[in-house]
Amino acid sequence: MNKLLFLSFILLSFGIQAQNNHSYWQQHVDYKMEIDMDVKNYQYHGKQTLVYTNNSPDTLYRVFYHLHFNAFQPGSEMDVRSRTIKDPDRRVEDRISKLQPNEIGYIKVKSLSQDNQKVTHTTVGTILEVNLKKPILPGEKTTFKMDFDAQVPKQIRRSGRNNAEGIALSMTQWYPKLAEYDFEGWHADPYIGREFHGVWGNFDVKITINKDYIIGGTGYLQNPNQIGYGYEDEGVKVKRKGKKLTWHFIAPNVHDFSWAADPDYIHDKRMASDGTQLHFLYKNNKNPEFIKNWKNLQEKTEGLLLFFNKHIGPYPYKQYSVIQGGDGGMEYAMCTLITGERSFGSLVGVTAHELAHAWFQLVLATNESKHEWMDEGFTSYFSTLAEEHVMNSTNKNPFANTYKGYLYLANSGVEQPASTHADRYNFNQAYGITAYSKGAIFLNQLEYLIGEENFKKTIHRYYNDWKFKHPTPNDFKRVAEKVSGAHLDWYLTDWTQTTNTIDYAIKGLVEENNQTIVTLERKGLMPMPLEVLVTYKDNATQRFYIPLRMMRFIKPNAGLVLDKWAWAYPTYTLKLDKPKAYIEKIEIDPSQRMADVDPTNNVYQN
Repeated sequence: MNKLLFLSFILLSFGIQAQNNHSYWQQHVDYKMEIDMDVKNYQYHGKQTLVYTNNSPDTLYRVFYHLHFNAFQPGSEMDVRSRTIKDPDRRVEDRISKLQPNEIGYIKVKSLSQDNQKVTHTTVGTILEVNLKKPILPGEKTTFKMDFDAQVPKQIRRSGRNNAEGIALSMTQWYPKLAEYDFEGWHADPYIGREFHGVWGNFDVKITINKDYIIGGTGYLQNPNQIGYGYEDEGVKVKRKGKKLTWHFIAPNVHDFSWAADPDYIHDKRMASDGTQLHFLYKNNKNPEFIKNWKNLQEKTEGLLLFFNKHIGPYPYKQYSVIQGGDGGMEYAMCTLITGERSFGSLVGVTAHELAHAWFQLVLATNESKHEWMDEGFTSYFSTLAEEHVMNSTNKNPFANTYKGYLYLANSGVEQPASTHADRYNFNQAYGITAYSKGAIFLNQLEYLIGEENFKKTIHRYYNDWKFKHPTPNDFKRVAEKVSGAHLDWYLTDWTQTTNTIDYAIKGLVEENNQTIVTLERKGLMPMPLEVLVTYKDNATQRFYIPLRMMRFIKPNAGLVLDKWAWAYPTYTLKLDKPKAYIEKIEIDPSQRMADVDPTNNVYQN
């Protein structure tokens, strides 16, 4: 009996542990950093104190930091990959290979300690490998202190100095950043060209720089009356003593910290109606059209913010900054860096996209290296709708070009699954279309699958359930299933983990006993429920809905519900109670939200 009781206790304990191991957890970091920037040689010295909380069920014996600036050196993985991929990014190409020693980027760790004891560390490309002095047990905290020297690279990709529009410093990926450890283990991916994955935490950052420079970026400025430059209270005159000033920022509950600086920034502010302080920093380049565009952008940015608040969820921070800098457009915590010498439409478009990232990546923080289609695709979907809204567009099909791009890729023979690691695509173009277009279509088709109301509820619940976390594709799918009641594993699998295509066709029509027998055919491997619109000669219409058996779901208000179509059956028979001569037109997917790779056979015209 005692043995049985003991065995029961062990099994019960194991069950509790297994359950706990599968419950959600995430690591936590608190950064304190001080840097001193020399604007003449673009070098800076940094001090970092990092308190790391191990919320995992695992004991950690090593940790890893990202040293992103090391990518901007001849012979780096980013350099070699750019020179060997078949369609290199035009912003990069072979530019890294030509950098001189005073133009390269680097982060050199001078000293590192754990709880005041020195630890051994090795720099391997863009990753710092650290052997801990003592393991970090589950639930424990440890403190790392680091001194480092760094040099800002010549602007090539995202980060750098003196970009093409003359912005002095675009300071992104600029500090030693602790790599993420989650249920899959360490994510110490080298920086080769794509996106990032970071640990949630709090940042306390002090930046000492030449007094003529104006800074914008992540975090709330703590000493505006010492700094001035439009941050001070109205009417306050600030005397800037000495050659340098120290800007002090606090950023709570973010997984990144970025900033930009230039002596010629104009700094405008706008208070949005939801209480968010919007900042705009752009070059005073004396071009009236340029200045006008940036002034007009400010009202549109508020409109975009309010659109995302309504359709996704409330923006959770007190401010957001749109900053001229970088090499195109890139999202960061509480801010974006964008190139600003654009037409007004382009300026609104890039702002819409990067601002949408404040929700999809900076609040809903997916692992962009593994699930880039969630980040870029969800952002593209909502930014397209938001841009249409604030620009008062009458476009009836705002995603037409999105589908066009995907169909080109699907028929090109070079498509790879959307689950491909972001650095592993054979072509940059294939990455772009997959992440942006195919990812956006995932949402547009989901609305087709579960209906508009279920879709809206899914997005809001996803935001509420997973904000300030690291959701995976399965997490999003489960929210949609819980909201709608539909089975959607087949959809996530086929659309993101394979290159299976959707291809339905009207195979033929025959007349029997004053009825028309329509044969529909599934030619592609990926299944879908079908909506079929029949128009008769007298202009009367009938809408039919053919559910997909494996979906276990009937979409509300989709039309006359017919028998379910099981995927393995290649054909389906639709009976119409009219002779063939009475039929004007039969159309599969009249809303054109299915990404059918051959829509030419979706319509019968009598």
